[in-house]
Amino acid sequence: MTEIQKAGVQQNTESGVIPPQAPSLQSKIAGVKTEDNAAIVIGKKGEATRSQILAAALKLFRERGFDAATMRDIADSAGMSLGASYYYFPSKESIVSAYYDYVQQEHKLRVDRDISAAKNLRQRLGIAFHSKLDIIKHDRRLLVALFRYGGDPGHPLSWFGPATQRQRELSMAVFARGLGDEKLPKDVRHIAPLALWALHMGFTLYFVNDSSEGQLRTRKLVDGTLDLVTRAFELATAPVLQPILKPIRKRVMTLLTEAGLAPNPV
Repeated sequence: MTEIQKAGVQQNTESGVIPPQAPSLQSKIAGVKTEDNAAIVIGKKGEATRSQILAAALKLFRERGFDAATMRDIADSAGMSLGASYYYFPSKESIVSAYYDYVQQEHKLRVDRDISAAKNLRQRLGIAFHSKLDIIKHDRRLLVALFRYGGDPGHPLSWFGPATQRQRELSMAVFARGLGDEKLPKDVRHIAPLALWALHMGFTLYFVNDSSEGQLRTRKLVDGTLDLVTRAFELATAPVLQPILKPIRKRVMTLLTEAGLAPNPV
């Protein structure tokens, strides 16, 4: 891990995701509206109430698991009526969707804050990947429970379905930010944010199941892989390799586009 990454990890070690005692983070969440609640106009009091419910829900999800916690449990924990809880969150899924929104927002904020200190592509990518793990490190149990929905594109909590498309796009934009102004072939730059997002999803799956202390194995895996990724980006710009790489890249883009996995063609 680079010194910049270590500093970022150390800086965030003591802060969990949305702890009840951290109103600054709660206020960020309160300002993020899920699509289920997009039509609801809430004032400052409403934002505080929504934040209170969300923080209570996430605390219960961490302690009991997603399935065991009911909406009534969440309302009781937040000190509210069940009806009031349903006003802000019609389901547990809408609460998790708000959590997804928070994670994406916080990821962008941290990367925007730290990336100016990075000296090269490798350090920028390290910040983008490690900061995401810092944000979710206290929610591994919750994420394990949610992985069951990942393979069902019709489920509102699937990371690959239409309901989470906006969140995926926000995440890819963060990884595009990590690429910065690096000189890359046009087709590589076009597909790179999607490829980096897919890579980080793989790391996330490994991370939530990593039993090593502090999930150190995942951190080492990320660093070693990013060393290779950075080297691959460097090779992609080597003039002597273009006659070989360009047809391969074109074929890869065609395959991904035909499979509906790639963004619109360049």
